Amino acid sequence: MDLMKAFTEKYTKAEPPKVSIGDTVRVHLRVKEGSRERIQVFEGTVIAKKHGGIEESFTVRRISYGIGVEKVFPLHAPSVEKVEVVRKGKVRRAKLYYLRDRVGKAAKVKELL
Repeated sequence: MDLMKAFTEKYTKAEPPKVSIGDTVRVHLRVKEGSRERIQVFEGTVIAKKHGGIEESFTVRRISYGIGVEKVFPLHAPSVEKVEVVRKGKVRRAKLYYLRDRVGKAAKVKELL
């Protein structure tokens, strides 16, 4: 058990981003294309968080050109450069999968004041 704990401590981020369900976030992802590296930004609503510890991940959903796009980001991945919280959301569910069926204003999450 100590071996597993030592392994996970080595790869966990010192200060993981504080992300909660319903937040609109901007995820800065390091993308490697050939020999070049660049930062790609993905902005959307956090609809789910899963697991815990080193394998913790969160799912971000956005509408891109009229099509819903979801991406799952591991919280402690080295490719995730930083996560900015654009606005906090007020929700009463742990998973917001019902947003998949909604479009337009119905898919909005109320802002936490």
